[in-house]
Amino acid sequence: MQKNSSIFLSIILVFVFALMAGCGQRAEQSADQETAAEHNVLTEEEIAEGWELLFDGRTTTGWRGFGKDDLTIDEGWYARQGELVASGIGGDIGGDIVTRRKFENFILTTEWRISEGGNSGIFFGVAENDYNAVYYTGPEYQLLDDLGYPEPLEDWHYTAANYGMHAPVDAPVKPAGEWNTTKIVVDNGHVEHWLNGTKVVEYELWSEDWEELVASGKWADFPGYGRYSEGHIALQDHGDQVWFRNMKILELE
Repeated sequence: MQKNSSIFLSIILVFVFALMAGCGQRAEQSADQETAAEHNVLTEEEIAEGWELLFDGRTTTGWRGFGKDDLTIDEGWYARQGELVASGIGGDIGGDIVTRRKFENFILTTEWRISEGGNSGIFFGVAENDYNAVYYTGPEYQLLDDLGYPEPLEDWHYTAANYGMHAPVDAPVKPAGEWNTTKIVVDNGHVEHWLNGTKVVEYELWSEDWEELVASGKWADFPGYGRYSEGHIALQDHGDQVWFRNMKILELE
């Protein structure tokens, strides 16, 4: 009788643990849905103005791997808890992703956070054709853990820089793990980089200053760099974790 009681008690405990695990999983899924619902939405005013979401908070629809037809989780990008996440695989296994659509003149806004010592970026005007990477053509809004990056930095390395070209001025960047807000304005060659409500970089594509910087700097041997007025928007997988949410775009005439 005692043996049967022990068996019965074990069955009850297994049932209780399974029930608790199921409840916990459902609670986690519910929390994910609630978190996603808090972000990645457009207000009625934004809809009326013409804003569109580049990330719906649930899927990677609208994005694909650079030079590829689709985007799979094997490439290291996925949607979770209302965030578009780069797991940090990097290299040929992971990789940079691009919007399926091309854009020319626009305002792009997004929130992002990065892992300790992390490095990533947002690109625009990206072409594929025979180019090997997004940075062959697209100017980059730099994303970085400025305080914890393990290597020496040039002034054009820091967060919100036009990477390799223009350094940010008094950029109010937040530490790794905290959410930053970015705005990029591209309007008929005029470009602005904003960080947490402050404009920190401003430049004119194809101006005399631009051409001199290209010819004398990092991009001198990249003939396609910055030459495409219309192109894809890209997110960089530099081998570090980075998270995005509330990514939206307004096309300008």
